[in-house]
Amino acid sequence: MLDPKFILSHLDSVKKGVQDKRQSFDFVLLDQLDAQRRQCQHEYDALRAQQNQVSLEIVALQKGESHNGVSPKANKETTTLLGEMKGVSSRLKELALSQSEAEAALRSLLLTIPNLAHESVPVGADASFNKEIRKWGKPSQFDFKIKDHADIGEALGILDVARAAKIAGARFTLYKGFGARLERALAQFMLDLHTEKHGYLEILPPYLANEKALVGTGMLPKFEGDLFKTREGYYLIPTAEVPLTNMYQEEILSEEDLPIRVTAHTPCFRAEAGAAGKDTKGLIRQHQFNKVELMKYTTPETSYAELEKLVADAEKVLQLLELPYRVMLLSTGDMSFASAKTYDLEVWFPTQKTYREISSCSNFEDFQARRANIRFKPKDGGKPRYVHTLNGSGLAIGRTVAALLENGQQPDGSLRIPKALQPYLGGLQVFIKS
Repeated sequence: MLDPKFILSHLDSVKKGVQDKRQSFDFVLLDQLDAQRRQCQHEYDALRAQQNQVSLEIVALQKGESHNGVSPKANKETTTLLGEMKGVSSRLKELALSQSEAEAALRSLLLTIPNLAHESVPVGADASFNKEIRKWGKPSQFDFKIKDHADIGEALGILDVARAAKIAGARFTLYKGFGARLERALAQFMLDLHTEKHGYLEILPPYLANEKALVGTGMLPKFEGDLFKTREGYYLIPTAEVPLTNMYQEEILSEEDLPIRVTAHTPCFRAEAGAAGKDTKGLIRQHQFNKVELMKYTTPETSYAELEKLVADAEKVLQLLELPYRVMLLSTGDMSFASAKTYDLEVWFPTQKTYREISSCSNFEDFQARRANIRFKPKDGGKPRYVHTLNGSGLAIGRTVAALLENGQQPDGSLRIPKALQPYLGGLQVFIKS
């Protein structure tokens, strides 16, 4: 969430930032709730001051009575003042409750305001305003009729959508034989790369998360419809970003320990409520898929340098897998609710003759840290400050399988295995259906 003081003191720029992101926010209600909160506080402070003053007067009267005997006049004044204070005490309780309600409503409202984009982000309504930063590799060329990854997987006998549908319905895939092994090999390859070469600590987190954890990452309350919820009130994680971000919820870290870099391989569960009719064939958009996630906690001063490193770490996976890709800087209208700056890595799909997103790497600045209350104690001994959080896919494994199938297909129907992945598949260079 954004700092309420910042919002109120920079209202025009915040309104523009929300508009640039093509998001909406009830600024009228914000003003009403803030006015209610401030009015309650003002009246409460005034009555407390009055209560304190009258208490002193009553003490003085009572002292006078004890030294000079009971004075009818003093006794009457004391009784009157005590009666007045009963009314003041009752009003103070009302004000405290009203202020508490206003503050709770204000916090709930602030949870619906999006993060503001970094000044380096291109302003635009949609993906057409995204900026290409660089490309790597040449798009694959073929001198035979190529198939898409879904057809290749079926022909090789490694993907089975029909049987998955019998188990769970649409947007699920059953991996068989080499398909299951390929998924497993990719996960191990990515984890080894990120832990042994890039300095990330591997985490195996819970696959269920409570409401507070989803609020902490910015997925609740806005994206309730995209989540799977259990009868017990837990949510199936839509990404490992949720548990990894909330590892240090309500904690104060030490600046000496930053940056903290963690990675996790988990399944991801998404209802895809807003994606009806999109990518219904193949592995691009599934209700369940596996992903290796990268996550960082940094100081505000280093977060953007760490973002560039995070992008490079995800790029290295694609380079080693010999998959052509490009890096795109997302515009304000194409960014996520919580992000301040996002790079998408898009891998080449030859059958579609286009690049498709396979990793999204974002800096959330202190947006998530405020929601989850994650701070760090500066080395200089100053007040605790909010960390910056960053995350990215390193990579989405299902989409990586799809890209490997399409870019590695050969005229005889076999699949070429990238050199870096061969040790994880027993030295196999080419897979041919037996």
